Amino acid sequence: MSANKSAAKRIRTGEKARIRNKSRRAALKTAEKKFNAFVEAKEMDKAQEQLKDVFKKLDKAAKVGTIHKNKRDRKKSRLVAAMKAAV
Repeated sequence: MSANKSAAKRIRTGEKARIRNKSRRAALKTAEKKFNAFVEAKEMDKAQEQLKDVFKKLDKAAKVGTIHKNKRDRKKSRLVAAMKAAV
C-alpha cells in the first residue's frame, strides 16, 4: 500500500504506461521480423512496404517515449543498410 495519494496514482499510471509500452514494443519487434523475413527472401517490393510500417512504428515509439530517439535512429540506419546489402 502506498503512503499517500500521489504515490498511489504514480503506481496506477506507471502500470498503464508499462502495458502500453509493452504492447508498442511487441508490435515493433513483429514488424521488424516481418521486414527481415522479406529481406532474406529477396522480396524487395514487400520489404520496402514493410520498411515504411517499421519506420512509422519506430517514430511513434520514440515520440511517446517508449524508446529513445537515438535507438530509433540506429535501428532505422541498420534496417536500411540491411536492405541495401541484400540487393
